Amino acid sequence: ERLLVRRLAVLVLVIALAGLTALVAPASAANGSLDEVTVTGAEGEKPTLEFAKGLSVKKTASLEVTEGTGETIAKGNRIIFDFVAVNTRTKKELETSYGNAPASVQLDKTQVPKGLVKGLAGTAVGSRVLVAFAPKDGLSSGLKGTKKSDTLLFAIDVRAIYTPLERAEGEAVSPTAGLPTVALDADGKPTITIPGSDPSSTLVVQPLIKGAGAVVTAGQTITVHYTGVVYAGNKQFDSSWDRGAPIDFAIGAGQVIAGWDEGLVGQTVGSQLLLVIPPDKGYGEAGQPNAGISGTDTLVFVVDILGAF
Repeated sequence: ERLLVRRLAVLVLVIALAGLTALVAPASAANGSLDEVTVTGAEGEKPTLEFAKGLSVKKTASLEVTEGTGETIAKGNRIIFDFVAVNTRTKKELETSYGNAPASVQLDKTQVPKGLVKGLAGTAVGSRVLVAFAPKDGLSSGLKGTKKSDTLLFAIDVRAIYTPLERAEGEAVSPTAGLPTVALDADGKPTITIPGSDPSSTLVVQPLIKGAGAVVTAGQTITVHYTGVVYAGNKQFDSSWDRGAPIDFAIGAGQVIAGWDEGLVGQTVGSQLLLVIPPDKGYGEAGQPNAGISGTDTLVFVVDILGAF
């Protein structure tokens, strides 16, 4: 089943970080084990981690391996990073962003645990940080090839501070008559109204705001706010606005529904798009029952493209 808004690598890392209660920075903590890890690989390249098989920590710990020379990261910043995750019991790689698009996270205690904010705030862009997740944090539970008693080791390379827009901004575009209409509240969340006519049987991509930013290209990760409704019945099934934060995902890479890949590649950052997506460009005959979407449902999205990297 395709994911609508997440690629696997990002999802695994978000699950990992969301499970943290603390990142232990002081050297007097469990860093003795991390000191035994040898990290090789030039800047910009996937790191190789060498350590004794079975390395474990009783308390989640972090260690800055390479001190970056870029801008200092502050609380509230959104950062772009690459990572490698390894099971220390088996020494097998679990996941990596290398070879894919990098990941991002916002260092805000309303979005991630306080320990993550404390652990990464104050480091600099260009830093390489090791994080060993203790078994008691439960990170390994449910991950294929892991046991509850496993320690998981992450190497995180901080690439940049990333500041997406808060909402679409640019030149307003008059939409074609007969399409769903959109009204925005004070914060920018759209309310979609479906017309009485039948939906288009082909993909409709209607700009509502034309942004002045860079053109989105296939393979990039983009940051968006979005609201989605089912055309029949005008029922909302998802909205990032309701969760209070935009989301990131790879575009043009087959990781999201076809209507998003085809509709968003080639648009510009800052734009707001109305997408009318027929079933064959959405979830197909299987639909998405958990979201109340049948195999014959046309979907309507309003998407704000807030950034791309």
